[in-house]
Amino acid sequence: MIRQFCLILLLLSAARPSFSQTSAYPFKLETEYLVNPIGLDQPSPRFTWQMADQRQGARQTAYRIVMDTDSLGLSKPHGQLWNTGWVKSDRNLVQFSGPALKPFTRYYWRVDLADQKGKQSKSVQAASFETGMMNMENWKGSWISDSENIRMKPAPYFRKVVETHKKIRSARAYIAAAGLYELSVNGAKIGNHRMDPMYTRFDRRTLYVTYDVTTSLVNGKNAIGVLLGNGWYNHQSTAVWDFDRAPWRNRPAFCLDLRITYEDGTVETITSGKDWKTALSPIVFNSIYTAEHYDARLEKTGWNTAAFDDSAWKNVINRSAPSDHIVAQALHPIRNVEEIAAKSLKKFNDTTYVFDLGRNISGVSEITVKGAAGTVLRLKHAERLYPNGRADLSNIDVHYRPTDNQDPFQTDILTLSGKGEETFMPHFNYKGFQYVEVTSSVPVELNKTSLVGYFMHSDVPVTGNVNSSEPLINKIWSATNNSYLSNFFGYPTDCPQREKNGWTGDAQIAIETGLYNFDGITVYEKWLADHRDEQQPNGVLPSIIPTDGWGYEWGNGPDWTSTIAIIPWNIYLFYGDQRLLADCYLNIKKYVDHIDEGYPTGLTSWGLGDWVPVKSKSPVELTSTCYYYADALILAKTAKILGKKADFEKYTALARKIKDAFNAKYLHKETGIYGDGVQTELSVPLYWGIVPDEYKARVAQSLAKRVEADGFHLDVGLLGTKAILNALSENGYADIAYKVAAQKTYPSWGWWMENGATTLYENWPIDAKSDISMNHIMFGEIGAWLYKGIAGIKPDPASPGFKNVILEPHFVKGLDHFEARHMGPYGNILSSWTRKSNSVSYQVEIPANATASVILPAEQNLKVYLDGKLITGAAKQLPSGTYTFEWK
Repeated sequence: MIRQFCLILLLLSAARPSFSQTSAYPFKLETEYLVNPIGLDQPSPRFTWQMADQRQGARQTAYRIVMDTDSLGLSKPHGQLWNTGWVKSDRNLVQFSGPALKPFTRYYWRVDLADQKGKQSKSVQAASFETGMMNMENWKGSWISDSENIRMKPAPYFRKVVETHKKIRSARAYIAAAGLYELSVNGAKIGNHRMDPMYTRFDRRTLYVTYDVTTSLVNGKNAIGVLLGNGWYNHQSTAVWDFDRAPWRNRPAFCLDLRITYEDGTVETITSGKDWKTALSPIVFNSIYTAEHYDARLEKTGWNTAAFDDSAWKNVINRSAPSDHIVAQALHPIRNVEEIAAKSLKKFNDTTYVFDLGRNISGVSEITVKGAAGTVLRLKHAERLYPNGRADLSNIDVHYRPTDNQDPFQTDILTLSGKGEETFMPHFNYKGFQYVEVTSSVPVELNKTSLVGYFMHSDVPVTGNVNSSEPLINKIWSATNNSYLSNFFGYPTDCPQREKNGWTGDAQIAIETGLYNFDGITVYEKWLADHRDEQQPNGVLPSIIPTDGWGYEWGNGPDWTSTIAIIPWNIYLFYGDQRLLADCYLNIKKYVDHIDEGYPTGLTSWGLGDWVPVKSKSPVELTSTCYYYADALILAKTAKILGKKADFEKYTALARKIKDAFNAKYLHKETGIYGDGVQTELSVPLYWGIVPDEYKARVAQSLAKRVEADGFHLDVGLLGTKAILNALSENGYADIAYKVAAQKTYPSWGWWMENGATTLYENWPIDAKSDISMNHIMFGEIGAWLYKGIAGIKPDPASPGFKNVILEPHFVKGLDHFEARHMGPYGNILSSWTRKSNSVSYQVEIPANATASVILPAEQNLKVYLDGKLITGAAKQLPSGTYTFEWK
């Protein structure tokens, strides 16, 4: 735990350079929220930066962006490709509006800024980005595959040898695939990405990735190799979601352009086509859902080198493209982010071992072993063990529907070549696990270092840190982040083992948890494009996205598929960026209109309801109508932001109708309760703002009494978990919210931690008979609440992107210290308080070019001082800088 805190603090501090107290300059320049990306298709890329200046009141008063195709051209007095001139503005997010960008071109840009005194400065280093195809017509290669059908299990190799005889200036490989791939040049894998390309609805949108292969090529003969995996495209395993029946399903295929620019300015493009050769690989089976089987005896040593003899290999075939919309993959990639050594090893006998990583992760294991040729090792990955110490899969294989015994769940199968020490790690699969049971067909010798795990996920930058005086809270925060990352694979998933599905409900619950802790905008923008691909003409969305067609008839509804509105709105709040709202506006509108047409009273019973509750069940109509209200309100606010006055008025009226209908049916005004007054029925209306202002205090009091009657324990399901802590802390009962959050007995997050959890579970009872994955994110709102409900760090809807930070800390009973940091678009935000016997000290840091509205909690009989000076009032508006409040 201490190691993780130190690592995060190091990452946050490393993102902020050192500088003198009297200087200011722009840093952290990014294009499309990426550092110097290549292969962009966006014709109007966004530029962002931060202002480095520690002085109180530091702010940007003007900016100038200069862009050219020559980095030296940025210093010219004029004549650049694009120069905004000095713009009087404090914005740090600007969209390119210069001349049309050309494909395959590197652009350099610099930002200059003026501070609050008008002093001008420029970025120390220029940023760059490089365009990719930009247009489908620019592809030259053909889509190719081998001639096998969808039932063929071994993964195919592809290769081609090319010759270069001139000095190379630069080389880029552009590769799109239906399925998954690994690209190699001259025997070496290119890059450190895993599981490219990201999963999409293949027949509607296909992604391609760009690689810089300049240093991989040599003068003379060069071998290009491609290994294809099935991924979600050719799903051969069978489970309840019928991905084996996907309408797009086919043998994996790919298209590649290798574009070489020589020093003399000429360009040569080497492409995929009928002149490539193909053969089957040692990967004799691969399923993204279950596992990978590898027969090392079938290895073709040097298959991706120029000297290899491929005369016995087959010719490839041409294939049609999987879709007519092939676009750049512009997001943080999946990687093996962390290597985890085995914590312990238990040897049962010479053929059976169980490794324990000490924590639950998503990813893969890598084994190094020596044995005779033909020795078969089975690596079974599990989250828990039977009482006898063997791997137990019974909690995660319940939705698997195998047709035979050839594809065991989460079990890699390795057949050794007998050629000395061998190492195996799956190429096209990941799992959720803590334990790996290794069984061998004949005795082998393994030790604790023979196997390591790799925590694999979308490698999104860290943006948050939490630390407190209560170790249990620190454990809950860490476990929440582990579950969040375990379910981030180019789209948010529910669990990394049993399903790997993009459940919308889980994602809307976890959106703030993700954004407080990680810079996930690139992944969410990709996933909302998946939403747009999947939405039916009538506005309906499936409950899992992407999907093969499953989920349009079950599991969807406002409580789940409100992701179409809730996620773009949160991206706007956290980044101050309107693009995703604008991209999804018509989709949100179609969705809300569909509900309005089907439920003209304003009340809707469409949805799953409060999934996996502790004991009390709330009406689906109550929870779904609250989400419907939230969608209508987001739509109205978005219409106002985008200047759509008529829509703003229309959907404001719709939201009012929903609110009135809801309160007329469910609010008991004389008692201040909704429905039967259980936790979800009271907290969900409070959280989503559907409670009339004049009744909020009474409803909140009813909720507090209900929680007390429940022994300060949870009695909620998925939807109630999103609301309960926030509804309490936002309405005067932060101490009660903390008491619930810090519980150590059932049912609570702490109960899981007390029983050894390192991730969040799918069900409150640890011995439940169903819904018992041990790595789910759906109860993960507590990770965001720690920032909101204790540190009090919140975005301001009137000044989004933390341009104005709302700081409303709660000095809750039971904690002596709490600190939260969040790296927002303007820089580092700190909210840290410490309680002593009769005083409280509160440290605040507001980044340059931002402000903060500090809402001060009242501490009985204590006066408030700001930087040593007595102040009055319950709120303070502060410019950027570092401040200390004291109650004494």
